[in-house]
Amino acid sequence: MSAGMDVAALRALAAKVPLLRELGEEGLGALAGGARLATFEPNEAVIEFGEEASFLGVLLEGEAEVSCADDAGDRRRLATLGPGDVFGEMALMTGDKTTADVIGLTRCQALLIPQGLFSAVIASRPGAIRLLSKLVAERSMTLGESRRERRAAALAGSDDPYGLGLRTDAPMKLLVVNCGSSSLKYNLYDTADGARNVRGSVERVGTEKASHRCVGPKGESVAALPKGGHAEALAAVLDALAGPAGAIRDRREIRAVGHRVVHGGEKFRGPVVVTDEVVREISALSCLAPLHNPVNLAGIAAARRLLPDAPQVAVFDTSFHHTLAPYAYLYGLPLEHYEEKKIRRYGFHGMSHSFVALKAAQHLKRPFNELEIVSCHLGNGASLCAIDHGRSVDTTMGLTPSEGLIMGTRCGDLDAGVVAHLMRTEKLSPEDLDNLINRRSGLLGMSGLSNDMREIEAAAQAGNHRALLAFKTFCYRVRKYIGAYWAAMQGLDAVVFTGGIGQGSAGVRSLACQGLGALGIRIDEEKNRRARGFKEVCDISAEGAAVRTLVVPTDEELMIARETLRTLGREYVARLIETQRDVTVPIEISAHHVHLTQEHVEALFGPGHQLTRESDLSQPGQFACKEKVDLVGPKGRVERVRVLGPVRKATQVEIAMTEQFKLGIHPPVRESGDLDGTPGVTLEGPRGPLAVERGVICALRHIHMPPDDALRFGLKDRDKVVVRVRGGERDLSFGDVLIRVHPDYRLAMHLDTDEGNAASLTTGMTGAIAVSQTQD
Repeated sequence: MSAGMDVAALRALAAKVPLLRELGEEGLGALAGGARLATFEPNEAVIEFGEEASFLGVLLEGEAEVSCADDAGDRRRLATLGPGDVFGEMALMTGDKTTADVIGLTRCQALLIPQGLFSAVIASRPGAIRLLSKLVAERSMTLGESRRERRAAALAGSDDPYGLGLRTDAPMKLLVVNCGSSSLKYNLYDTADGARNVRGSVERVGTEKASHRCVGPKGESVAALPKGGHAEALAAVLDALAGPAGAIRDRREIRAVGHRVVHGGEKFRGPVVVTDEVVREISALSCLAPLHNPVNLAGIAAARRLLPDAPQVAVFDTSFHHTLAPYAYLYGLPLEHYEEKKIRRYGFHGMSHSFVALKAAQHLKRPFNELEIVSCHLGNGASLCAIDHGRSVDTTMGLTPSEGLIMGTRCGDLDAGVVAHLMRTEKLSPEDLDNLINRRSGLLGMSGLSNDMREIEAAAQAGNHRALLAFKTFCYRVRKYIGAYWAAMQGLDAVVFTGGIGQGSAGVRSLACQGLGALGIRIDEEKNRRARGFKEVCDISAEGAAVRTLVVPTDEELMIARETLRTLGREYVARLIETQRDVTVPIEISAHHVHLTQEHVEALFGPGHQLTRESDLSQPGQFACKEKVDLVGPKGRVERVRVLGPVRKATQVEIAMTEQFKLGIHPPVRESGDLDGTPGVTLEGPRGPLAVERGVICALRHIHMPPDDALRFGLKDRDKVVVRVRGGERDLSFGDVLIRVHPDYRLAMHLDTDEGNAASLTTGMTGAIAVSQTQD
């Protein structure tokens, strides 16, 4: 039960609650418009473990406990709250899920301040932030367990850890539009009640046979449409939604529109709010996707005209793959072709790969950014993606969707010499080649029958040799890339099958996984046959298999809706960042270094040896040691690498990219402490060599940030930002900079020596946060 509060009542409370006193008359007036009083009975949960942060609470009457369950299932009381105490601040300020329960001990009354008001009113008051930062620091000490363990447990306990449920503070209707060359597909989402969602499509756009199919709570309808373009098709859809479908009263109910855009090039690393400048930049990229970007823009133009009050968001197929390293995206052509013409691997199906990877993490109850996943999107278009700890590190499609796997009508990987040979001997023009490679090849060309895998399998079962050959070749290519991506990531936690073929064909899944037992990939054939791949997540792994094999229904439209909501949410962050343009972030260049366990300290320097502090580092409690070790790899060595203290639970070696070649090892880019699947190295100290089986990484660029600074920028733990650096010989922007928020941190951005050299930076220079990127 809840009710609002007026300014007079809040003013009286402020006399008793220090946090409210810091808000002043203006701040209290703002709270009166949105804060509410809520009553909770004894043993009723006020906040539950694993929830998304949604409010800051102030207990006004009664008592409550902050508690959590330990590994044995027993309750552990962390604190007792009384009148005037604040709760819910830690999740709001760090961005983590809630890491404890708040349970009423007696009948309680609390003031609940929604997240939006917290950000707008409290986060802008320095005195309030100081109070909350001190409280977070004190309670972090009480929790005791590591942040990583607590966060993992909170994610596992959440019913929607990655925001796929489209929950919003206030109910809203959101339209997703996907324009093809002769079609317009759409989904209307109602965040208050998913049962009221509507989906549909207009087919044969631009012809006399155009028709609109709509499916919603009132059933399915099909209507003929007059000849027209994408603008006329969208107008007909909106009329139907406000008419026969009964989904909206009028167009103004649609509060936002998300658009699928196929190609974002190197410019768009994530979704963006559509502006005139964004439209021009998408148009300039049409040379990379001439069949797709122009019609995507036609849908955007129509929506902007028909829904002028609704913000429009462009979501790109390619942006999920912007984390590929140069050695993964470059072709073996003269480098000028990339530098001048941007000829490189871009990858596609990004919305599908990211969606099913998140669903897999949710199903496995493990953090997305701690998993190694191969996502197999198998349909008429098909691609695989290697997802290493939340980052796409390789994918089978290239500059265009023609590369990689055999597809319905596309040939996939092809020796470039074949193209030259056909041009010479068959006198094929570029248009002829495009038609051959993209429309007459693949399953259709190999079988001579169809591009539909269902028909291919049926014909193969009946003894058709060409159909059987097409089927086996398709599956072999999938199996080969799964193995390649296992090698690329140096391990694997899950293989995910999705798309029409991946979800629907037990035969493809079976043959694609055969022979991969040595990699830990084994499936249960009975589970595989019974999998309802279009209905639910299905685990088809054999008992005891080291790698989980899942069938996950994809939902690209839902992912576009999610990204649209998140992008609009970041608009507030963007405005906050704009107000902090003069706030600089100190830059520290982090040279190679080693963190050791006490066991390894003694193995390298002698029994009972303790690390010797030489100088303090910028982060409290961290220090450089007098001790140094040599790194020895298969190819060479790096000498006199400094040890940093204090000792850790696991030994970790951080090197720069250029040192990989010297040592002869290939570590992944990871955040500190994320060591699963990393290579090892030999350490040499005064007492001799020590072989470390794992722990070598290239550190992900990151910013240490205390909670008060995080609130100033509107950022949360694990957000990613772009930072523009200052002070070097040239300006440079660094993307994918991870934000780490903790009360013990001091504001500082850490780059490795390669990154510092690229911008001629040294420790002591500064950067400025330019924009927030996506995060999971």
